[in-house]
Amino acid sequence: MTGPGSRAVVEGLLRDLAPRVLAGLVRRYGGFDSCEDAVQEALVAAATQWPAQGVPANPEGWLFTVAARRRVELLRNESARRRREETVAAMTPPDPEPVSGVDDTLTLLLLCCHPSLTRPSQVALTLRAVGGLTTAEIARAFLVPEATVAQRISRAKQRIRASGAEFRMPPEAELGERMAAVLQVLYLIFTEGSTASSGAALHRVELSAEAIRLARQVHRRLPADGEVAGLLALMLLTDARRPARTRPDGTLVPLADQDRSRWDAAAIAEGVELITATLATAPIGPYQLQAAIAAVHDEAASAASTDWRQILGLYDLLEAMAPGPMVTLNRVVAVAMVRGPRAGLAVLEEAAADPALAGHHRVDAVRAHLLDMAGDREAARAHYRLAARRTLSLPERRYLESRAAGQRLQ
Repeated sequence: MTGPGSRAVVEGLLRDLAPRVLAGLVRRYGGFDSCEDAVQEALVAAATQWPAQGVPANPEGWLFTVAARRRVELLRNESARRRREETVAAMTPPDPEPVSGVDDTLTLLLLCCHPSLTRPSQVALTLRAVGGLTTAEIARAFLVPEATVAQRISRAKQRIRASGAEFRMPPEAELGERMAAVLQVLYLIFTEGSTASSGAALHRVELSAEAIRLARQVHRRLPADGEVAGLLALMLLTDARRPARTRPDGTLVPLADQDRSRWDAAAIAEGVELITATLATAPIGPYQLQAAIAAVHDEAASAASTDWRQILGLYDLLEAMAPGPMVTLNRVVAVAMVRGPRAGLAVLEEAAADPALAGHHRVDAVRAHLLDMAGDREAARAHYRLAARRTLSLPERRYLESRAAGQRLQ
């Protein structure tokens, strides 16, 4: 054991280890639902013990052993039709650690995107099993109640068990059917890592890094898939700005105020190369359009030189191809930058009628920004304050409160 660790450090470590432990357990024993339950209980035990007692020398092996033992206990409590499996499990002592050198995370990802599941269930299950997000974080990503997500996860595990799905890479013919769900999952994991929906930190680097790692794996498997390349490019182009998105004290820095010399030039070059190549060779899809928008931002030498007309044209295409509340809000900003803040406010009024955006802090933040641009300082301050009250992200709240006070944080 190492010395007692902070709760934040332990939580970060558990988030990183959870999918690896679950993948190893399913490969070894099968039965995704019982393994997932066992891993969740092992994580609870670790979250309780490690901050006080210290992190074990081999934390992954500790989790695997505890989860394997808990799985045996769970199987012993099941119905008579599972007793033969219980006996085998009870006679097989758990290994002290998972198989060395085998990374089953991508296989786990594809299992969670099994065709027997509905799309919302695929995404919710994978975000928890592979991304390590809590049920509450998934609910915020989907803009749905937490109870709804919990039901989706429970039903998804039941369906996987009933389908008899095996823990293996699917055949090539079936792989393509799962890609849409896989890409949505990776996008949501990356988004939560890039701009955390709650908490004291703006970034959860372990999530965005894991999403990029998995996207690279999928791209190596499907190099000609334009949307896979587009998603990877989008992640790289967005993550490239991370060093400049916060100040040393964690304060959020908006895109227009960022020091562009701190952006990751290598990631930008890789992302631009990826999106340029795929736009020329593959059918256009939503992730490619988002990557193209990110590339326009990243290639601008300054905020003032950003080609907003090109960005608005890309958002027009994206809204026609894949409409959604966040796409609409982002397009509102582009409209304001091209046609003026009053034009943006007029479009925002229509967009705000979408029930999915009801009470969302980003609506108030965008409205405040456009009112500020239009010179209506009092109205802008009121909406900055409202947005600050509604966000669960502490860096965003601090930034919005500073704007409400008429300050620009330096």
